[in-house]
Amino acid sequence: MTSMVVNLYLVVFTQYWFVTVLILTWLVFDWKTPERGGRRYACVRNWSLWKHYCDYFPLKLLKTHDISPNRNYIVVCHPHGILAHTWFGHFSSEGSGFSRMFPGITPYTLTLGALFWMPFLRDYVMATGACSVSESSMDFLLTHKGTGNMLIVVVGGLAECRYSLPGSCTLVLKNRSGFVRVALRHGVALIPTYAFGEADLYDQHIFTPGGFVNRFQKWFQSLVHIYPCAFYGRGFTKNSRGLLPYALPVTTIVGEPLQMPKIENPSPEIVAKYHALYIEALCKLFDQHKTKFGISETQKLEII
Repeated sequence: MTSMVVNLYLVVFTQYWFVTVLILTWLVFDWKTPERGGRRYACVRNWSLWKHYCDYFPLKLLKTHDISPNRNYIVVCHPHGILAHTWFGHFSSEGSGFSRMFPGITPYTLTLGALFWMPFLRDYVMATGACSVSESSMDFLLTHKGTGNMLIVVVGGLAECRYSLPGSCTLVLKNRSGFVRVALRHGVALIPTYAFGEADLYDQHIFTPGGFVNRFQKWFQSLVHIYPCAFYGRGFTKNSRGLLPYALPVTTIVGEPLQMPKIENPSPEIVAKYHALYIEALCKLFDQHKTKFGISETQKLEII
């Protein structure tokens, strides 16, 4: 929005209209780049700022199995949380030492295409190694980039924000099977990944069900598929409220690769079968590690 306002101001009220023309020309020329592997810069991913960012919580990344650079993978991440701090810290930067833990592997964090519509922001986002989450983008990365590629998909997306509450174990996954279809078409492994503590980084104010604000939230979600949450964390001073996340440890467990057969045109029944197998593997990963992070033995993942 800010970018649109600035460019409109340049065109209407100043003599620098040509700046906006140059920006728009570049966007037209570069429009497909986010779906063609992006444009990463190692220097951006290695900023020392990201090490401080990961240490703030801190964020910790643990792998349970070695990952071969001779194959491609789709890492399926849960939960999204309010602002997906974990997935940015681990996979869009070297703040937690991704390259040391996964030598020979190139991560591509897949995110909303709308982030690539805005000048300058799109270039920064791509510099971290991010690409569009569209199916054509995934197809390109799995067919034109050789091996050793790791596609990072946070399948719950912004729809999962409404369930991101301290102690919550609710995932939006039941009707999200596009990632399984892509994995089957290319015969690549799915890796279930769970961040214990991501949902605890913010609190939310829950409005009265059926009240005016709650009805507005549901209406807005039906319109743009984004649920507007009244979330808050800590401020800059002790015991104050603000939009900073709470400084709580988050540990991300990268599970065992679940190999998919290569099926060029998988039927809905085949997709449903392997989607169920993926959910089973994710629940197994969660159950194996949950008690280490203060979650009760009887707590199960709620898949909606």
